[in-house]
This record gives sequence, C-alpha cells and structure tokens, in this order.
Amino acid sequence: MSTLPRSVLVVGSGGREHALVRALQASPARPRVLAAPGNAGIAEDAPCLPVAADNLRGLVELARRESIEFVVVGPEVPLSLGLVDALTDAGIPAYGPKADGARLEASKIFTKEILQKYKIPTADAAAFASADEAIAYLRSRPAPIVVKADGLAAGKGVVVAARHDDAEAAVRTLLAIPARPDSSDQPSRILIEDCLVGEETSLLVVVSGRDYVILPTSQDHKRIGDNDTGPNTGGMGTYSPAEVVTPALLDRIDREIVRPSVDAIATEGIDFRGTLFIGIMLTPNGPQVLEYNTRFGDPETQVVLPRLKSDLLELLWAASQGELKGYTLAVHDHHAVCVVIAARGYPDAYSKGDPLTLPTSLPDHVSVIHAGTARDSTGQLVTAGGRVLGVTALGSTLQEAVDAAYEVCERIECRTKYYRRDIGARQLHRQP
Repeated sequence: MSTLPRSVLVVGSGGREHALVRALQASPARPRVLAAPGNAGIAEDAPCLPVAADNLRGLVELARRESIEFVVVGPEVPLSLGLVDALTDAGIPAYGPKADGARLEASKIFTKEILQKYKIPTADAAAFASADEAIAYLRSRPAPIVVKADGLAAGKGVVVAARHDDAEAAVRTLLAIPARPDSSDQPSRILIEDCLVGEETSLLVVVSGRDYVILPTSQDHKRIGDNDTGPNTGGMGTYSPAEVVTPALLDRIDREIVRPSVDAIATEGIDFRGTLFIGIMLTPNGPQVLEYNTRFGDPETQVVLPRLKSDLLELLWAASQGELKGYTLAVHDHHAVCVVIAARGYPDAYSKGDPLTLPTSLPDHVSVIHAGTARDSTGQLVTAGGRVLGVTALGSTLQEAVDAAYEVCERIECRTKYYRRDIGARQLHRQP
C-alpha cells in the first residue's frame, strides 16, 4: 500500500464528521486532522476552518493552503455538487464518490432504475413529475404506500403513508421540494413505491471500483418517537452489531445485494470510490434494497467506527487509491449504541441557541459526539441544529452499552433536549 497521508481534511459539520475526526486521529500514522467547517465539539478535538461544505472552490483553496494530502468528504450535498471531482482535478486525493456516483443518493429514481435494470431485489415503483398522474397511480396500489422525493432531503424526504389521503398530501408536499439543493428551476420528481414490510437494517460498504469491504452491521431508529412512532428523521439512534443480520443472512445479502450492486455501478461506467450505504428491508421474501446513500450514515457511523480494530485512515486511503483488493477488516466483538439528543420539536420547528451543559467527566467507554452545536458570543455551548448530540457507549453486551448511554443522557443539561428512550429495545427484547 502507498504511504499514508500526513494531513487530512474532514469536510462537514455533523455528528458523522465528529466521529470521523476522532477515528482518523486514532490512526497509528498520527495524521494532522482538520475539519471544515466543523462544529463546537469538533473544534475541541481538531482545528476547524470556516469554509462551508458546499463551497467547492473554497475547500479546494483551503486544501492547497493547508498542504492537505487527503480529504474525507462527509455529507451528501458536496458530493452531489462534485467536490471530489474538483479536488481530483486539483490533484488532491479524496475519499468519496465523484458526482456521477453521488447521483445514486441525489436521485432515488436513478437508483431505482439501476436496481430494476440489474434485477437487484427491491420494491416495485414508478416515477412522476405530475401530481395528478402520481395520485392516479397510487390509487391503483394498496396502502400503506411510500412516497419519496427524488432528490436530497436531509433524511426527511420519505413518507410512509398508511392511507391514500396521506399519500396524496405527501405527493403534493414532496413535489414542491427543489430538484437540486442548488437549483429551483428544474422540475421536481417523486418516486411512489410499494411498502416493504419487515425489519430494516443499515449496511455500510467501503467500495473501490469492483472491490469492497463490508463494515459491521447496525440498525437505525428513524422515527422521532418511542416504539417507532411519528415522522421520519435523520436518525434518532442506532446500535451495532444488528444481530438480526446473522452470518448466514449477511452472506445472502452480500451475494444478492452487495456484490450485484457494486458490479452494477461499475458496469454503468462509474468508478465509485467511497461509502455505499445500503438501506435494506428484511422482508418475509428475503432482503430487499430500500435505498442507496453514498456516504457514511449518521448516526450509524457513531457506532460502527468505534468497533473497528482496523486503521480507518488506512482503509479509506486504500479505497481512494484503488488498493482495496484483498483488504481484511478487523472488528472488536463489543456492542455499541448511540442515542441522539435532539432539540424538542425536531424534525419540525425547533429553537436554536439554547444553552447546553455537558458532564465534566465521562466513563472511559462513553463519548459525546457533537452534531448541531455552536458557541455563543460568551463562549457558552448552545444548540445549533435539530439533532444536537449523540451519546455513544460501548459494552460487552448491548444492555451494558444502552445503560451507560442513557446514564450520560440524563446528566446532559438542556431545557429543550429530547431523546428516544427505546434505542436498542427491539434487539434486547429479541434476546432470550
């Protein structure tokens, strides 16, 4: 393998990026790690530079100015805008797909077309730009039914409608979302999809062309409320491993979904070097693809990375350089859980600028990952987003990790804090 980079820039400002910064800093290569723009928590661990994640020219200039040897791109928006293309043109190595690969997340319709073309298991669906045509179609399908915005929607562009009336309302709402985050002059489209029934799991796959490494399994909690009630969010918590994905089932997912997906993307002429994040529904008829994302999941990253024995920097660098073939991943056997602390009202209206006070000390196996945080003019830590913090805990059992995470959640002071109380409960109840 080629020499590892000595300086790394992590692009983004959320919990995923905070987790990436910490994992990269733990590399035996001891790289200099910076972030742009970062957040209040990342700033305590690494220098943060005030360049927005969608400022492609500014990020390229920053990487040149700081003699950055490797850029790890966290969020989906800069990937879809072509940040990796711009960095590559400037001769700066980067981890993350170019814009053609990022389209797999930026367009759910594009992904569905590939899934159908290569006969990868997925739900039946149809695409529409007209509300009238979409509503006529969904009335011909049984409820519940799923309505998806074609483009990026920060994890909130999917509506699982229990009734046709709800689905029709979702059609009109999602068709109003701009087709691209940087444009309002392109017609929006939606995907109407049959509703798959079963248990959902997340799979993060580090891909380099036709070579790939599957990271530890995890299971996210998308709904805002306990017992999976209320609207979808960007994720309210997760745990790893997801024991519902047995070794035999993982082999089947690899055979029927992961390998065909990686080969399909390469066959389409896309040189994908980044994270393929596959959402999978475990249905009575077998695993089926819900969606592709093209970056590390949030909050899945917060539980997957702490379980890696392998050097994350070495892994991502190998993928970016086309040197992933034959790579063997080493994983700890402990359990990890992340409980997201959100601002009350999320994913709808919520306040910002509310003071936060964190515990002065934490157990060795618990960490607080910052997502939506900032410092006010007095230096006080305050809320700055819908998902504010992620409390990640490790344990020899899932119950041990859950108990440790919730103990720290209780000690965090914020008048508007909100978090689910049942992260990991499904797996705990499944255990004898």
